[in-house]
Amino acid sequence: MLTTPTKQTQNANENQASSETVHSLSRRLSRRLSRRLSPWALCVAPMMDWTDRHCRYFHRVLSPNARLYSEMVVAQAAIFGDRERLLGFDAAEHPVALQLGGSDPKLLAQAAKIGADFGYDEINLNCGCPSDRVQAGRFGACLMLEPELVAEGVAAMRAVVDVPVTVKCRLGVDEFDSYDGFRGFIDTVANAGCSVFLVHARKAWLKGLSPKENREKPPLWYDRVHRLKTERPELTIVLNGGLETVDACVDALQTLDGVMLGRAAYQNPYVLAQLDAALFGSPLISHAQAVSAIHDYVETRLAHGTLPRHVGRHILGLFHSVAGTKAWRQALTAGAMPNEALARMAILNVV
Repeated sequence: MLTTPTKQTQNANENQASSETVHSLSRRLSRRLSRRLSPWALCVAPMMDWTDRHCRYFHRVLSPNARLYSEMVVAQAAIFGDRERLLGFDAAEHPVALQLGGSDPKLLAQAAKIGADFGYDEINLNCGCPSDRVQAGRFGACLMLEPELVAEGVAAMRAVVDVPVTVKCRLGVDEFDSYDGFRGFIDTVANAGCSVFLVHARKAWLKGLSPKENREKPPLWYDRVHRLKTERPELTIVLNGGLETVDACVDALQTLDGVMLGRAAYQNPYVLAQLDAALFGSPLISHAQAVSAIHDYVETRLAHGTLPRHVGRHILGLFHSVAGTKAWRQALTAGAMPNEALARMAILNVV
């Protein structure tokens, strides 16, 4: 099936418009941003069952400069579990952070040392997940009610690793949601040596809402995150929650040190390529180049027992909002190798 010149011209114009949008945002950023971008300028959030090593590799293909985060690994699992399965990653993923879950300072320190020895560039402590399972283990969002314990854990980890120890948190939990309480948590943990906070700009309800509802129903209070940066300028403050577009991220970076995308980066991953180009001036990778790189990755992983579907599930959203994306999803969910899906998309003149 051959495409018509009209269709080719239309796609070429759309690609040019996308590139011009990225360059326009990049120029606007360079005019308005008076300070250098921090190492945490662009981050992809840790997401359970999503940001495994294959997902992270795909995100690295799209964004050479984003800081990537592992799924949360419970400290005891890192110590006693299958470390290669839980902690293994490709060298191309750097900079990549290991997120730990736990509350026992000694176990956190031991797990952090293991993670640093594996080569992770950062150890991040989860103080934001509100799930019942996480609460039962006395970690996640409920730790915001125990800032001194978090501080002890941070100090214990910093004592045994040379990489940054950071904290991902919420604005508060349940009825303990005042700004003063949030800032008090930050100050207590910062006094233990933590200087980087990744803040999901919602509070968490420990009871009554599911993890999914906790990502959507509590309102976003961006103003509190911006106020924290104003009052604690020496800290690196990264905004997480509700960020979906390049423009929204560029706006947030006018005053904050970084942005962290979660579901938006997973459901519409090409936004990472656009952000990388806008923020860092990287060449905008094409959809076809991304698929080709992932196909090569799958080929190298087959010998390690990786099945195409283990990677394919993470790239379903690559053609989000692009004509023909339905065919792309059908090709992948039918078990096709990425190069087979690419061939089908080429027929549709999408890539």
